[in-house]
Amino acid sequence: MTSTEAPVADPVADPVEGLVGFTVVLRSAGLSITTDRVATFLGALDELDVTSRMQTYWAGRLTLCSDPDDLPRYDQAFDAWFTPQEGGRTRVSDERKPPPPKLAALTPSTEDSSEEGDDDRETPQVHARASGSEVLRNRDLAELTPSEREHLRRLLALLRPEPPTRPTRRRSPSRHGEADPARTLRAALRNEGEVRQLYRRDHSRRPRKIVLLVDVSGSMEPYADALLRFAHVVVRRSPQAVEAFTLGTRLTRVTRELRMRDADRALAAAGRAIPDWSGGTRLGEVMRAFVDRWGQRGAARRAVVVVFSDGWERGETDLLGVQMQRLARLAHKVVWINPHAGKDGYAPVQGGIVAALPYLDELLAGHSLATLEELLEVIRDA
Repeated sequence: MTSTEAPVADPVADPVEGLVGFTVVLRSAGLSITTDRVATFLGALDELDVTSRMQTYWAGRLTLCSDPDDLPRYDQAFDAWFTPQEGGRTRVSDERKPPPPKLAALTPSTEDSSEEGDDDRETPQVHARASGSEVLRNRDLAELTPSEREHLRRLLALLRPEPPTRPTRRRSPSRHGEADPARTLRAALRNEGEVRQLYRRDHSRRPRKIVLLVDVSGSMEPYADALLRFAHVVVRRSPQAVEAFTLGTRLTRVTRELRMRDADRALAAAGRAIPDWSGGTRLGEVMRAFVDRWGQRGAARRAVVVVFSDGWERGETDLLGVQMQRLARLAHKVVWINPHAGKDGYAPVQGGIVAALPYLDELLAGHSLATLEELLEVIRDA
């Protein structure tokens, strides 16, 4: 600890309890404090100096705040909880439970707190409301404001996809599966011929290939940026097992660009590589190009193929149906993500959707962060 930092608290019997009490205060002040956030906060302090006020402040601010509106309430709660009290002791060491909510009065966000005759009108008001992140998870991606889009980009970067796996022919030691005669016999020979344990083996597993096909035509432009950022997260999670392409009037491979670590640089490089951004759509011809050049050569074999498109087709829909049938024979699973499928009154009447529907395993909505998280679960369980 440097000489400029003030200590947070004297050693107490159970400092973790005091830190957890601080998170309870934040929850009562309106912050969205989940169990995962508390665990991340405590894990961060494990790597830092818990006696440093500055390090504790920033550990909590970076792990417990999810919205710009949380910052004033966090600062107020931090000062009230960690400011030394009489006798040089802090609130954490004097109390094991959260203080009474005098640090801020919780009122519904629709009520007016400036009525005449109110003795507590000088008390700072913290309006209890839903977390901005939670509201944003269910908003349509095409209706976000610029500030909400920036917040969404940060939330997308926090996604942690779990890639699907598939069994291989090779077998490896396992607690389950069939008996392993060779290992069992070798162990028995070491024990003078006595079989003391039955060893087992099972098929080892390896990541299953994933193919992402993102429509960047004019009708998908409001969703294209968010979907490409989502593709960047999936590609970065399993760089060797994921292929990414864009669809429009032509097929463009953007896997190499999306492997860049920084999302903004990756999307800028992908934008330069895509010649038909916000152009027309020829899904049938583009899908034929994908199956001929990449699908039959191994990219789509036993893979999870995800198509992001609204299904508007300017070419022949019969051609698209034939190519989707070829793709379904190659792939392990074909999932179509249509942003309009999450809207009330939606019916799959677009020509492209009608042609592809018989060959799809799933038709999902991809119009919000919540539906993209649902897609990650479908991919994981494939």
